[in-house]
Amino acid sequence: MSLRFTLNGVPTDAGHPPPWATLLDHLRATGRCGTKEGCAEGDCGACTVLVVDRTGPAPRLRATNACLTLLPQVAGQEVVTAEGLGTPAALHPVQSALAEALGSQCGYCTPGFVCALAEAAHRPALRAPEAESARRDALSGNLCRCTGYRPIVDALRATAGTCPNDALAAALARPGQAGAVAVPTADGGYFAPDTLDALWALRAAYPGARLVAGATDLGLDITQKHARPSVLIGLDRLPALRGLRVEGDGVVLGAAEPLADVEDFCADALPELARMLRYFGSRPIKQRATLGGNLVTASPIGDTAPVFLALDAVFSLVGPEGAREVPAAAFFSGYRQTALQAGEVLAAVRVPRPRPGEKRGVYKLSRRKEMDISAVSLAGWVRLDGAGRVVDARLAWGGVAATPARAPRAEAALRGQRWGPEAAAAAGSALDADFSPLSDHRGSAAFRRTVARNLLVGFALETSGAADFVPLPPVHTGTVVLDGAPR
Repeated sequence: MSLRFTLNGVPTDAGHPPPWATLLDHLRATGRCGTKEGCAEGDCGACTVLVVDRTGPAPRLRATNACLTLLPQVAGQEVVTAEGLGTPAALHPVQSALAEALGSQCGYCTPGFVCALAEAAHRPALRAPEAESARRDALSGNLCRCTGYRPIVDALRATAGTCPNDALAAALARPGQAGAVAVPTADGGYFAPDTLDALWALRAAYPGARLVAGATDLGLDITQKHARPSVLIGLDRLPALRGLRVEGDGVVLGAAEPLADVEDFCADALPELARMLRYFGSRPIKQRATLGGNLVTASPIGDTAPVFLALDAVFSLVGPEGAREVPAAAFFSGYRQTALQAGEVLAAVRVPRPRPGEKRGVYKLSRRKEMDISAVSLAGWVRLDGAGRVVDARLAWGGVAATPARAPRAEAALRGQRWGPEAAAAAGSALDADFSPLSDHRGSAAFRRTVARNLLVGFALETSGAADFVPLPPVHTGTVVLDGAPR
């Protein structure tokens, strides 16, 4: 089976590319050179294109980084570049707005901005006056060195949420769902099954294959380390790994769901996770990156893991021998290691919804507000009695140990104390016994210890109703301290 998809409204047969081929390379090799390569790692947005994604239950318009999107992943889908949105004689509304606002100078970044603006134009919620933060998030993955951004933001404000009757609207209205993919090559290929039985068969046939969902991690191996995997098995078309729903007293999140969808769903269903995801990365990254991918990499600075540890989530695993459940506290077994057994995949995460008497909070410190991983993060949960004393606590940190981890000594120090910044500050002294962080380019061990204590106090200030608390954004940036001296 050859690789077929629709490009700017035209059916395209891309033959049998290697599984590691990127959408960006294909676009430029076939003359769609408006899509640029800048950083080749999803930071600059010069390669942003639009994908009408049909892997889920309903079509979704996604502005994504073509440099990190594998070409076989768009099989059966529709791709639109800046050239496909309008013509010199009939510009798309976002192209007109950008031109009228003088939002383009050298022009290198402009096609990427056009695609990001076009996605924002098709999000009705962005029209609301109170949606300014979400509107700006639409451009969080695009960099420009010429304009100073004001004219680009003016174009965004003029077009966001206007839902033009354009080619994208027509594509979204077309019925159809992308099915299984099989693009074989001489030494392997790219395969994306749509049933678990097909997944087990593929894993048996290709025991050395690498599993991939969004490819934002693998994409870096390909573009930066020149990895050339011969066999890839995609998980994004498996209904068993998709779905977002409230079920009883819990929230169930499919592991193969893109983080942008998880963030939107959790705004009401699980606001703590939505808060962390707002600054997880840019919107184009979150349109590809998946919840399961962030968890199974088991990075000690993965943003979602501390949230699930603190909220006592349960991970649903599935394999050829059946399904089982593992509490979040037992899932991360070591540095970059998990409880997944041979052949198993993460299917879903179940998180309890808030109950009376609980306080929840999540915090992330990074060296940049957008597009950076944590130096230190905290997710906290405390349960209080009628007198405001801590009955139980779960405090989970990222960036201070080899795995995302809870702080049992600090938790014990909180129990029985009246919840507030004084109790949190006292409990923070126990963190030195819980963790021995390392020094690296993101911060020294001393810096991480100090930040960990401060985040705990911040959690208490925010959730205890302290009179002197001034609400801050979810991400706090500041001077990094190395070896005791600010730099």
